[in-house]
Amino acid sequence: MAQKPSIPKGTRDFGPAEMAGRNYIFDTIRAVFKTYGYAPIETPSMENLSTLLGKYGEEGDKLLFRILNSGDAFSGIDFNEYRLEDGENSYNSKALSLKVCEKGLRYDLTVPFARFVVQHQNELSFPFKRYQIQPVWRADRPQKGRYREFYQCDVDVIGSTSLLNELELVQMVDKVFGTFGVAVCIKINNRKVLTGLAEICGFPDKVVDITVAIDKIDKIGLEAVEAEMLEKGLTEEAVKVIEPVLQLSGTTAEKLASMRDLMAGNSASGIVSETGVKGLDELEELFGLISAADIVQDVELDLSLARGLNYYTGAIFEVKAKDFQIGSICGGGRYDNLTGIFGLPGMSGVGISFGADRIYDVLKGLDLFPKEVTASTKVLFANMGAEELKYVIPVVKKLRDAGVACEIWHEAGKLKKQFDYAAKKSIPFMSIIGGDEIARGEVNIKNLSSGEQKSFSVSDLSGMVGFIEQ
Repeated sequence: MAQKPSIPKGTRDFGPAEMAGRNYIFDTIRAVFKTYGYAPIETPSMENLSTLLGKYGEEGDKLLFRILNSGDAFSGIDFNEYRLEDGENSYNSKALSLKVCEKGLRYDLTVPFARFVVQHQNELSFPFKRYQIQPVWRADRPQKGRYREFYQCDVDVIGSTSLLNELELVQMVDKVFGTFGVAVCIKINNRKVLTGLAEICGFPDKVVDITVAIDKIDKIGLEAVEAEMLEKGLTEEAVKVIEPVLQLSGTTAEKLASMRDLMAGNSASGIVSETGVKGLDELEELFGLISAADIVQDVELDLSLARGLNYYTGAIFEVKAKDFQIGSICGGGRYDNLTGIFGLPGMSGVGISFGADRIYDVLKGLDLFPKEVTASTKVLFANMGAEELKYVIPVVKKLRDAGVACEIWHEAGKLKKQFDYAAKKSIPFMSIIGGDEIARGEVNIKNLSSGEQKSFSVSDLSGMVGFIEQ
């Protein structure tokens, strides 16, 4: 029995209708990126593991897809070198995988971008503004809105510390989702504030553990986040310092004032955090710029926003759809020294990533794809026979040259089958040309929705196009 065809879990096929919708998303986002002066680049699907490992935190490293070295990757391996003492068949899998896997599929587009900048620094003009629309891979557990292969639409600027760059990211988010007709909330925080939070609670060395825990608050809730911080070694007193911050409400000004009070030493620990104050200064400046920019979408200071990736050092962003239940559809932040890992220190950058797959699910779920996006062919020309076909072919060529998508039915046959084909493909117009139309030198076009039908002289191209495009 032949094996039933299938694809790996967490991946998807896309048919013509889905691809039309996805291309609409890519084209819309790309057009916005270009208006802000960003240029496209592409990087390989695979990177050296040394490029990827250690950039996403311990949990991120676990989600990297490793690629087995070509040939017999295990040839010459002395497994005894990797055997652990606690069992005959127990091995140091992490060390062994590094021996047999030198490459991995990229986890995101930001780390490869940093590698690209360092490798090509002498060819670039700084600040360097780039966008990149390519797939990434994560060995995550597949679930609704979470895939193992998905596209990111990244936009980054590197070589500038100006908060004008952060403002432009907010403006691009505002423009993209305004074009899509999707109401979103743009959440903003600053990693310096989170670093300050670790300092004032007395555990500056636990900033990564605190951030990783806080990043899960939407998924597991406040109580579970607090339990995780206790498991990581924080005291109950330290957690009590953090807890009210995660529950802060009020206006942006009120939240900033409350945080300034804490960072100035007015917490139970009495510790002052200059780093935290610096983060609050940056947030205040950024929200001042946003207030002057006439942003339509909701923008919120969310002090529980953490973004789990280790390389963020400043402003962080997350965007959520307001009218559709799904995870974040856009996220990013500032990183001050990502290129330093590759030998180019002091090159600050900031960027944001649009999750195309989740955006597709939102647009489909809210029925927001424009109807003309999914309908590719505009006119189906019926095939009535050999002589009629010779008459139709040059007419179709003229229409295609004018930008009208046309098809000719592939064989002479019953009209019912041809009408059924037009209905299944949502083709809005049909042309049936027989001997009478040929004798008069005409082209007959029918709107299949309204039933309206018109005849045009074979030379009246503008009339035909106008009727089809109205």
